[in-house]
Amino acid sequence: MSDLIAEIAVNAPLKQLFSYQIPEVLQQRICVGTRVRVPFGRRSSVGFVVEIRTGAVDGLKAVKELLDEHPLLNPELIRLLRWAADYYCHPIGQVIRSALPAGLGSEKATTRIQFETVYRSLPVVEEPGGKKQRELLAYVRQQESAGLTQLRATFPAPHATLKRLVELGFLESAEQERQRDPFLLEPLPKDKSLTLNSEQSDAVCELSSAIEACAFKSFLLHGVTGSGKTEVYLRTVAVCLDLQRQALVLVPEIALTPQLVARFRARFEPAGHTLAVLHSGLSDGERYDAWRMIARGEVQIVIGARSAIFAPLQHLGLIVVDEEHETSYKQAEGFRYNARDLALVRGQQQGCPVLLGSATPSLGSYYRSQQGAMTYLALRKRVHAGAMPAVELVDLAEQPPEGVLSNRLTEALQQALERREQALLLLNRRGFAPFLLCTDCGTSFHCPNCEITLTFHQRERQLRCHYCDYKEPPAEVCPKCQGLNIVPEGAGTERLEQELTELFPGARIARMDRDTTSRKGAHQRLVNQMLAREVDILVGTQMIAKGHDFSGVGLVGVLGADSILNLPDFRAAERSFSLLTQVAGRAGRATGGGKVLIQTFNPEHFALSCAVEQDYAEFYRQEIPFRQELGYPPCGHLINLVLAGNNGSQVKASAERLAAELLCQVQGVDVLGPSPCPLARLRGKSRYQILLKAIERPALRSLLTRIDAAKKHVCKGVGLVIDVDPVDMF
Repeated sequence: MSDLIAEIAVNAPLKQLFSYQIPEVLQQRICVGTRVRVPFGRRSSVGFVVEIRTGAVDGLKAVKELLDEHPLLNPELIRLLRWAADYYCHPIGQVIRSALPAGLGSEKATTRIQFETVYRSLPVVEEPGGKKQRELLAYVRQQESAGLTQLRATFPAPHATLKRLVELGFLESAEQERQRDPFLLEPLPKDKSLTLNSEQSDAVCELSSAIEACAFKSFLLHGVTGSGKTEVYLRTVAVCLDLQRQALVLVPEIALTPQLVARFRARFEPAGHTLAVLHSGLSDGERYDAWRMIARGEVQIVIGARSAIFAPLQHLGLIVVDEEHETSYKQAEGFRYNARDLALVRGQQQGCPVLLGSATPSLGSYYRSQQGAMTYLALRKRVHAGAMPAVELVDLAEQPPEGVLSNRLTEALQQALERREQALLLLNRRGFAPFLLCTDCGTSFHCPNCEITLTFHQRERQLRCHYCDYKEPPAEVCPKCQGLNIVPEGAGTERLEQELTELFPGARIARMDRDTTSRKGAHQRLVNQMLAREVDILVGTQMIAKGHDFSGVGLVGVLGADSILNLPDFRAAERSFSLLTQVAGRAGRATGGGKVLIQTFNPEHFALSCAVEQDYAEFYRQEIPFRQELGYPPCGHLINLVLAGNNGSQVKASAERLAAELLCQVQGVDVLGPSPCPLARLRGKSRYQILLKAIERPALRSLLTRIDAAKKHVCKGVGLVIDVDPVDMF
C-alpha cells in the first residue's frame, strides 16, 4: 500500500531520520517544519517533520498528534539545518532544537503568547471634560492605537481614566496579542547624516550590483577601525529593502548589539521598516515573539548574535557578518557550528550576497579573498580623513611596574584626565587575581572539578572556577602548612579597578566584564554612560575591545598583552594581533589620532610590532608561511575528536584504540595524538583529544563517515565529541 510518509527528526541524540505513516485525518494539515508527537520505543517523543513523501507504509507506526497548525521552520531553513547536521556530525533533531527559541522544542511550549488590552479612538467631535482624560485621549489619537503597557509607561495609573473614556464613547478597547518588545520604552535614536567617501561609495556600488542580481556572491570588507563599515552596511541594507527583500545582520556577541541596533533603528524605523533582535540577552518571551514575527514575514531586518543565523527569513536579500574574525561565532558546546561559515552556506542556498566585515579579517577569509574565492573590498582610511592612533609598546622588562600599571601608562592616564578625555583599559582577565598563593609553602587553590586554579573575587569574597562555576570562600589558613601568608597573585579587572580608584580618587571609573554585565540591560547602561561622558576610565575584558564607537576616548591602555600570545594554540599570534589592533582602534575615533600604550614583556614579537603599525598585510605575510609549512588552516583543515569520561584510564585507553583504528582508514589524513587536552580535566571529567589534519577536505570527510563504526573501540561511559573546524584546542 502506498501512502503519505513523514520523515521525522526526533529530539534525541540520533543522527538518522525516522519514517512514520501520516494518518488520513492529518494529511491535509501536516507539512514540513511542523512539530509532531510520535511513538518512539516505549514512550512518545516530539519530532520535526523535515520531509513528506509517498511510499509503502507497511510496518510503519503512525504519527500520534500534530502540535502546530503553522510550520515553525520554512523549507529553506530545513535545508540549511540538514546541511549543518551532516557537516558538523550532529544529530538532526538536536540541530533543529538548537535553532528554535526556548519552549518550542518540547511537546508543551514553556513560553506563551501574551495578550493585552489595546485602545483606539472613536470619531467623536466633542472633547472630554477632565484634563487627564483630554491628555490621554490626545495621546491615543496621535498613536492611532496604544496598548495598556505603553500607556502605563506614559501616564501614571491610567486604568480609571481609560475605563471612563470607554464608557463615554471616546475610546474602544479590544484584546490583542502583545509583542514583548525590548525597545518599547526606548526613545528612537537620531540618525547620523553621513557623506560617503570614495572608498565607501565604491564598496556600496559593488555590493548594490550583487544585491540587485539576487544571486550568491561573497565579499570581504576590510576596513581599518573607524573607516565607516557600519555606514556601508546601512546603505547596502537600504538597497536590499528597496527590492522588497530582507536583511540579516550578525554580530559576534551581545555587547556589540546596542550601538549597532540604535544605528539601524534610527535609519530604518522612521521609514516604516520593522527590525527584530535575537540574542541571549533578551528574555525567552522577547525571543519567542521576535521569532514568530519573523516567521510570519512581518520583519524586514534581523540583527542578532550567533544563533540568529537560523532566523526563519524566507526572502533573504543580504547577509552581513560584522567582526567576522571573532571566534565567538563558533558554538563551543553541543551543536558546534560556526555562524560565519553557515552564513556563506545560507547565502549560497538562498541566492543572496554575503558580506563579511572586519578591521582584522580572519586569516581564512583574507586567504580566500587573495585566492579569488571572495571579492575583496578595502576601506584604508578613517572617515573624515582622521589619523590612526599612535601606538607604543611599553617594555615591562625595562620598566617593571610596582602594581598593575606601568609608570608610563599612569602618566598617560593623568594627562588624559587633565585633557578631559576618556580612557579604555583592557585586561583580558576578570576577577581580582588569577589565584591565591601561600608564600610559605607555594600552595595554590584548585577547582575540584577542573584542572585549573580558582580565581579570587575580592568583592564577593569568593574563589571561583570560570569553567564550571564552582565556588568556595577563600582560606584564612593554608591547608597544607597552616601558614597565614596567603596572598593574591596576578591581576584581573577587579584589581585594576581598585588600583585606579586609589591612584585617581576623583575619576569616574567603571568596569565592563562578565561579572558586571550579567543582568539584563547592563551592557546598554554602561555604553550609554560612556556615550554621555559619565565615565572617565572604563576597565574591561575583550568585550570593550571591538565594535564600540566612543567619540570621547583619547587613550587606550592594554595590560597583559602576552597572556594570549603565549597560549598553546597555533592561532595565538593571530588572536593577539586582532585584539590589540581592535582595541587600539577605539582611540581618537571622532577627531583622529589618540594614543595607545601596550604593556608587554615581548616587544620584539612580530604580532605586536605589526599591531603597533596597524599593518595587517605585513602580519599576514609573516604568519601565512608558518600555516603553510604545518598544514594548519587556512592552508589545511582540522577536526578535533575529544573523548571525556569520569574514569581517566578508560578515557585514555579509548582514545588510544580509536586513534589506532583511524590510522588505518584513509590516506592523506594525519592523525595526531591522542594526548591530554590542555585542560585535561573539566567539569569532573578527564579529557583526551585526537587531532585529524588534512590538506584537502574530502579526505577528512571520508574519514568522518567511518567514525561511527570506529566508536566500538570507545568504552561505555566515555563520550566522544566531534569538533569540525575547531577554533581553539582547549
